[in-house]
Amino acid sequence: MMTVNEVSKIAGVSIRTLQYYDQIGLLKPAEYTESGYRLYDDTAMERLQQILLFRELEFPLKEIKDIVDNPDFDKEKVLDQQIELLTLKKEHLENLIAFAREIKTTGGRKMDFSVFDNSKIEEYAKKAKEEWGNTAAYKDFEKKSAGRTKEDEKQLWAEFMQLFAKLGEVKNDSPDSAAAQSIVKEIQNYISENFYKCDNKILLGLGQAYASGGEFTENIDKVGGAGTGAFAFEAIKAYCK
Repeated sequence: MMTVNEVSKIAGVSIRTLQYYDQIGLLKPAEYTESGYRLYDDTAMERLQQILLFRELEFPLKEIKDIVDNPDFDKEKVLDQQIELLTLKKEHLENLIAFAREIKTTGGRKMDFSVFDNSKIEEYAKKAKEEWGNTAAYKDFEKKSAGRTKEDEKQLWAEFMQLFAKLGEVKNDSPDSAAAQSIVKEIQNYISENFYKCDNKILLGLGQAYASGGEFTENIDKVGGAGTGAFAFEAIKAYCK
């Protein structure tokens, strides 16, 4: 575990920024000490790396949160997209540097503005963003949530959280215990019936989100007790083997 000060120094992110990420649910600590100090584990640090890569690509925080919280989030695929975008950005910067050097060397005017065109980067970024809002799971969610009232959503959420309350009751057992595995199956079925088709791959991605220190973790630990989010992830990993 690392303190917020240690994370700030390692990642080059201000403490105030980390506190803000916590407030908006983008990056929650793995846990808090009795004195209220934030502590970050490896899962939270991996999520921070993803966030910082997207920030380098100038993605707004809301879009970053939508992407990393997406049930279809595929870290390897996202990294490939980030590498492609960073490569395009690097090429764009190299062209700008060469352009500036040419002007300096010749000392003359160069009425060429094509070097400032970054439409290729913008187009690729747009496609990457759209992809995570156009997945089968997201479309299924839109279909199943159509026509629901706020009260309906509130009731569904309360029922869903009750499953984690049940999981919290067995969190001192082994994650692969029959009781824990039975509840994980209930969680998977509930998601499939009420939100979107939840196969094992999606469930595993959700499990990581449950333990990542984000808003999910906070809500799960609130109903199941401290550590329930982390236990849920371990139980889901055992279930998806």
